[in-house]
Amino acid sequence: MKNVAVLFGLLLAVSLAGCGDNNENPIAPEPEPDPRFDFSPILTDFADKTVIPIYKDLSDKASDLLVAVRNLKANPSPATLSTARASWVASRQPWERSEAFLFGPVDFKGYDPALDSWPVNRADLEAVLSGSDPLTKTTVNNLENTLKGFHTIEFLLYDEGGSKTVDDFTPRQYDYLIAATELLDEAATAMHTDWSSSGGNFRDQVVNAGGGSNTYTTRKAAVQEMINGMVGIADEVGNGKIADPFNEQDTRLVESQFSFNSLLDFQNNIRGIWHVYTGGYNVQAVGLDYFVRTKNSALDQRVQDEIKTAIEEIGKISFPFRDALGSDAAQITAAQQAIAKVQSTLEGDVLRLVNAEP
Repeated sequence: MKNVAVLFGLLLAVSLAGCGDNNENPIAPEPEPDPRFDFSPILTDFADKTVIPIYKDLSDKASDLLVAVRNLKANPSPATLSTARASWVASRQPWERSEAFLFGPVDFKGYDPALDSWPVNRADLEAVLSGSDPLTKTTVNNLENTLKGFHTIEFLLYDEGGSKTVDDFTPRQYDYLIAATELLDEAATAMHTDWSSSGGNFRDQVVNAGGGSNTYTTRKAAVQEMINGMVGIADEVGNGKIADPFNEQDTRLVESQFSFNSLLDFQNNIRGIWHVYTGGYNVQAVGLDYFVRTKNSALDQRVQDEIKTAIEEIGKISFPFRDALGSDAAQITAAQQAIAKVQSTLEGDVLRLVNAEP
């Protein structure tokens, strides 16, 4: 009986202890799981492994182009002219890919129209060359956008159909060429600096979205900007760069028409979409595809397939693009349709998926 009494006493003590004030030893509730997708790795890699490396590549290649045109003036020959032209083409690659994210400093500082306006105003350009004002970096910078940037440099290096020879250059053309290239080099360097942590640090506006960024109050807002950047360049390629000269049957409206670099320009625009979507500039990174794949793996595969198809369909257009306007309508239309699919999927399905996030 003694053991039974002891056991009863212990049970009673435990029971009474359970009747005490619950506030004395509260049980912490399990934290609610955060329903929001963490976009931080995507935003960080977008800035560090896509944007900044592309702008760095552009800065490097613009500097190479400046060296090449200065060398062309100092040592004019078919070889130095060929090198300068090759340097111009090389500098187009990172620039065209960067057009998949035409927001931030490139937008609010007006770099895009100052660097890449076309068509070249041939009449006004000839008037500048026929004038007597010194053609310096300052005077060229004060000209209209269609009288400076990539395509003015292109025209001065190539002329119509790439017909220009070293013997065709005049002293003023060399001055104009060098001044325009100096401005391009400065702008390319500035775009890289504007994003870099040691410079304007727009990087942190993206990386710190939703937590200290003055530009993006939420991470989702920064991701939406990324998607809209891709949508914008898809629209421009399909409904502007290709459509304008094709619909008007006007070679003067063709981008990069003097160098015959148009089709490569268009492909590099779409490759820029690939870099933003999959993450990284020729390196492994966390891209938007990670988010999409997490939510809808079939959609992610479709996006990737559509981007690849658009690049391939552009490449099937007869070379050069300016000559294909009247002879390759079916393939031009096929390329436009492929680009439109990319735009529609990004603008509809992918953006809708992001918008649905809490």
